[in-house]
Amino acid sequence: MEKTEDMIQTSKLNMASYGFGKFLNEFLDMAFVSYSFFYYERALGLESLLVGLGFLIFAIYNAINDPLVGYLTNRPFKFTKKWGRRKPWIIFGGVFWILSYIMIFTPPTRDPVGGTLLMFFWLILSTCIYDTFSSIFFVNFSSLFPDKYRSVKERRLATGIQTPIGLFGVALGALLPPLIITERSNADLYIIQAGLVIVIALVILGISIPGYKEEQKYIDKYIESYDEKKHEFKFFKSLREALKVKSFKVFIISYTLYRCLVISMQASIPYMVEFILRETSFIQTVLSGAFLIGALISSPIWALLAQRTNNNKKIMLIGSILLTAFTFPFFLYDTVILMFIGFLFFGFGLGSYWTLISAVLADIIDDSVAKYKKREEGVYNGFLQFFGRLGLLFQVVIFALVHTLTNFQERQGFEGQPASAIFGVQLHFSIIPAIVMLIGTIIFWKYYKLTPDKVTENQLKVKELGL
Repeated sequence: MEKTEDMIQTSKLNMASYGFGKFLNEFLDMAFVSYSFFYYERALGLESLLVGLGFLIFAIYNAINDPLVGYLTNRPFKFTKKWGRRKPWIIFGGVFWILSYIMIFTPPTRDPVGGTLLMFFWLILSTCIYDTFSSIFFVNFSSLFPDKYRSVKERRLATGIQTPIGLFGVALGALLPPLIITERSNADLYIIQAGLVIVIALVILGISIPGYKEEQKYIDKYIESYDEKKHEFKFFKSLREALKVKSFKVFIISYTLYRCLVISMQASIPYMVEFILRETSFIQTVLSGAFLIGALISSPIWALLAQRTNNNKKIMLIGSILLTAFTFPFFLYDTVILMFIGFLFFGFGLGSYWTLISAVLADIIDDSVAKYKKREEGVYNGFLQFFGRLGLLFQVVIFALVHTLTNFQERQGFEGQPASAIFGVQLHFSIIPAIVMLIGTIIFWKYYKLTPDKVTENQLKVKELGL
C-alpha cells in the first residue's frame, strides 16, 4: 500500500487551475492594499485621522467577518451534494468580490471639506461590502486546500505549482495600477484602473473554476458525518477549542505579525516612491517587479528545500529570519538602485512564506482533526483570517498615528512635506514592520512543535478516522 505521505490524486493541470484562485486573491489584494488608503488620503485629500478611523472600522469588520463566514458556510446546504462544499461559495463570492472593487474608487463626492462625512461613510460602506465577498471567496478557497490535497507530498506539489502562479497575480496587482495612475492626485485614473482590474479578475476567476472540483466521496462522507448539534453557532466556544491546538495558536500569532509586515510595506510603497525617492509611478512598477523577481526565483528553491528536508517548520523559520533581516536596511536606502537590490532580497525571503503557508496550515488542520476527530477547515481558516486581518488594523493605526504625529500634509507632494513626515514614511516602511516580524519569528521558532514525525503521525490518524 502506498504511504499516506506519498499519495498524489490530483493532476498537475487541475492544481494549476486551483492556483489561479491564488492569483486572483493576490492580484486584488495587492491592488487594494497598495492604493485604497493612499487614494482617500493623497488623491481625495480626506484628513489622515478620518482615513485612519474609516479603515480602522473596516479592519475591525474585516477581522470579525472571516470567522462568521467560516461558520455560516461550514455546513451542508441543498446544493452541497451536487456542487460541493466549497465550489459554489468560491464562485459566488468571487464574482461579487471582483465587481465591488470599483465601489471603493467611486465615492458620491470628491470634496474633502463639504463632503467630508459622506466621503467618510462611503469609505466604510464600500470597503465592508468588498470585504464581505472577499471573505466568502477566500475562506472557502483556502478551506478547500487541506480537503482537496490529502498527503504531504501532494500538498507540497500543489503549493509548488500554485505559488508561482500566485506570484504572477502579485506582479500584476503591483505593476498594473501604477502604469495607469500616472498622476497621483487625478481621481479619474483610479476609476480606470479599477475597471481594468475587474475585467482581468473575471477572466482569471473563469480559469480557476475547474480547480475547485471536489471528490464526491469526501462530499458524501462529510454529509453523512455532519451532526447539526455539534456545529451550532458558538463563536467563542469554537475559538477556545481552536486555541487549544497549540500549533494553531502559535501559527496565528506569527502569521498575524507577518501580515503586519506585508500590509504595512505594500501600503507604504506609493509613499516611499513619492516622498523618499521622489520618482514617478513608473519607478513603483520597477521596484515592485524587483521583489517579485526575487520571490519567483526563490519559490521553487523553498519548495525543493521543503521536499528534501521534509521539514516545513525548519524551512519557514529560515525564510522568516531572512525576511526580517532584509526589511531593516530599507530605512537607509534612498536611491532607486539600492531600493531595487533591497527588494530583490526582500522578495527572496518573502517567497518562503508564500510557498509554505498553505502546507503549514494543512499540517495544523490535520493536528486538529487528530485531536477533535472532526473536519472544520472553514472554522480554522476563518479564525486564521480573523487574526491575519489584524495586519490591516495594524497598518491603518500606524499610518494614521505616524502621519498625524509627523505632520503629514494631505494632497501635498514632496515639496509640501516637512522633514518629520518623510521620517514617518521611513518608519512605517521599514523599522516598525521589521520589529514586529522579528517578534513573530522568535515566537514561531520557540513554540511551534509540529516536527516531521508528528505531521506523519497526525496524517495516519486522519486516515484511520476516514476524514
